[in-house]
Amino acid sequence: MGGVPWFLYLIECQDGSVYTGITVDVAKRYAAHETGKGAKYMRSHPPKQLLKVFEYPNRSEASKAEYAVKQLTAIEKRSLVQRKSFAYEAKPH
Repeated sequence: MGGVPWFLYLIECQDGSVYTGITVDVAKRYAAHETGKGAKYMRSHPPKQLLKVFEYPNRSEASKAEYAVKQLTAIEKRSLVQRKSFAYEAKPH
């Protein structure tokens, strides 16, 4: 009884920053970012290109991965583009 898969995505913005988000429909979400109707951050950092998409079985897993990726630097995020998957690990406090 599988649910709808969720996706973690990374977008390179026109200013070189890397945005990270989650959604069930990457194409629709990217289109929203392009028109300024997505995340507030993307309104002032328009998207340049979709860098990478990772699939997760549910929102909870995608959210955990999103949190982990958001802890990374832009350089570390860019290195994820080469990976086939991203298994997050909670960083120790």
